[in-house]
Amino acid sequence: MKTRVQVLSHAERAQVHERTLCVLAKTGVRVDTARGRQCLREAGADVDENTNVVRFPRSLVEEALRLTPKQFALGARRPGWDLQMNAGGSTLCVDGEALFTIDPETHQRRLGTIEDWRKATRLIDALDEVGVYWHMIEESDRPDTTGDFVAYLRDLFANFSKHVQDPIADPAHAPWLLEVLQVIFGDAETIRHEHPLSFLLCPQSPLVIEGPYTDAYLALAGWDIPVAVMPMPLMGATAPPSLASTVVLGNSEVLAMLCLIQAAAPGTPFIYAPALAVMNPRTGGYGGGPIEHGLLGAAATEMARYYGLPAESSGLGSDAHVPGVQATYERAMNGLIPMLSWPDLLVGPGLLGGSMVLSLEQMVIDAEIFRMARRAHQGVGTDEESWVTCAIDRVGPAGHFMAEESTVQAIHEGEWYLSQLGVHDTFESWEAAGRPGLIEEARDEVHQILNTHEPLPLDEDVERELERIEKRARELDG
Repeated sequence: MKTRVQVLSHAERAQVHERTLCVLAKTGVRVDTARGRQCLREAGADVDENTNVVRFPRSLVEEALRLTPKQFALGARRPGWDLQMNAGGSTLCVDGEALFTIDPETHQRRLGTIEDWRKATRLIDALDEVGVYWHMIEESDRPDTTGDFVAYLRDLFANFSKHVQDPIADPAHAPWLLEVLQVIFGDAETIRHEHPLSFLLCPQSPLVIEGPYTDAYLALAGWDIPVAVMPMPLMGATAPPSLASTVVLGNSEVLAMLCLIQAAAPGTPFIYAPALAVMNPRTGGYGGGPIEHGLLGAAATEMARYYGLPAESSGLGSDAHVPGVQATYERAMNGLIPMLSWPDLLVGPGLLGGSMVLSLEQMVIDAEIFRMARRAHQGVGTDEESWVTCAIDRVGPAGHFMAEESTVQAIHEGEWYLSQLGVHDTFESWEAAGRPGLIEEARDEVHQILNTHEPLPLDEDVERELERIEKRARELDG
């Protein structure tokens, strides 16, 4: 039997839905894209062009939910790594958009660079627990030109071979993105079928669908590119001061965007992905470590399942600025709870300090937390092979089971999870090894991976064509 956490009953999920419909019909959402407002008006929404506020009738929401596919795959360049949504699996998606990193030599915080981004991308390519990429850290030394955007895409697909989830901020970049995808993955029909890239959209809380990113996605209409919608309402700051009302607000923002997406391109694959969080009452800022973060992550998964949609939940948060005891216990708690609600994707590994600081050592530790949480979800097996009560008859009173063949077999078949990090031997053995610490062990694993891992290479003809595209983009930049 699988282990499941439930934070909202079915009746409470229905109540969230009804309250959401009231918000969408009465309060509405400000939509800062003219194209988006036009699509919604044509679909039956009430649009006020003086305020840009759009109100959504129940029928529009219900039709959008009906049009949305409930199962699809997120494709990957690496064979065997397509991710089936809503099919019972779960994987990590890295956290994104940090500004800082912990320098591997000085261990001090500094701005991120292209080299930091490249190392992080190669590391997550090597970690099997991570199935989905997000842009983990802003590169302070990468210029903001079309040529540099194409160079980023070249570098990305050369260093990461699993599924990519990433936005673009400028509609003018859409044709360049599509051209790169066609060079790497094939023609337009292949991209529509295999979904090698999904788009991340983040409505602004409370109740704003912003313009540039949404217009950039709408510029890709007709390509059937899946979209994950991730509003980030902050309880007590950009959301009301209760967990339940924060769930309602995030749900309202997701469903508003769902209506827009389905109005623009009916049948577009859609991932329910709100990153519901809480304000730190001490500072007024984002709180990555509070236990409420984990509860909200589970609630988001449950609302996705209420609608029958793929779920992208958030967890593994921490307020700590460096790896250590606080980071580990906060991330373990805030990872386990949403994992036991079993989303398709869990966002969060690798970033500290309220998702502002990249730590490669923390990424390795978070992968271990995920492995343990996945084992917890597997629960207590009760299939026919799990019952080995016959061993009790053989051993009898006052015996032991260490010499039993079934014990050896159970160890090999996963009845125990054998942790891949940390101390799991005697004090004497640990002391003889020099008393190694968890952070040093994780740092050694990072170095080993970066020194040995070779990402799946792009074909030479693909590399040449991408080089020509980048050269053409730089010529247009002048």
